[in-house]
Amino acid sequence: MASEPSTPADTARGDVFATTHWTAVLTAGRRSTPQADVALEELCRTYWFPLYAYVRRRGHAREDARDLTQAFFARFLEKNYLEGLSGERGKFRAFLLASMNHFLANEWDRARRQKRGGGVAALSLDWQDADTRYQIDPADNLSPDKLYDRVWAVTLLERVLVRLRAESAADGKAPAFEKLKPFLTAGTAAIPYAEAAAAIDVSEAAARVAVHRLRRRYRELLREEIGQTLSDPAQVEEEMRSLFNSFST
Repeated sequence: MASEPSTPADTARGDVFATTHWTAVLTAGRRSTPQADVALEELCRTYWFPLYAYVRRRGHAREDARDLTQAFFARFLEKNYLEGLSGERGKFRAFLLASMNHFLANEWDRARRQKRGGGVAALSLDWQDADTRYQIDPADNLSPDKLYDRVWAVTLLERVLVRLRAESAADGKAPAFEKLKPFLTAGTAAIPYAEAAAAIDVSEAAARVAVHRLRRRYRELLREEIGQTLSDPAQVEEEMRSLFNSFST
């Protein structure tokens, strides 16, 4: 992940986070509202895999980790966890992990004895490639907590790239996006603009503009996606640094 300093324009865009997925959930509390329910389910669908990886790294076998993760979300979506853990509420990433640890310590044995889902509609998760994704992670000695942060960061970046690819396709620029995508995470000084120009068949000056615009939009989408998991827009930079650091530990 490459980071560039925020510009005044970036800071000014902070007001787009006034109502995020996570603030909608927290504002609703235990009251079920359509906006909060959709927002919470969207967050869970996006970030369930880091939690699954965390459970696997804690030593649970594949099938147990699947059952545990599915049972956890069935409980979580009932809003049982929106009370307490107030210190973790500012960041959905921290709140989700604290909630899982609470579940493991207090409710997992009881949940296994009950019919899966306990009458609650379970969150539909794509398990087809979950184990493959877990197995292809680089072999390392990361603790469960550190692995959770790193997989969260990877999931976030994948989501940003999906959005950026879709925008490029809508503008008729899908081929250019695929060829310029490798330059998104390169340091500015390391970008081979002559190579970029040849890849999309434009002048070097035009390639500089194209790469600059793509990287700028990439940063905007990154900030937006991070902002959706926070209750305070002022935490975006701090959360971004934490996620960058997950690749250096």
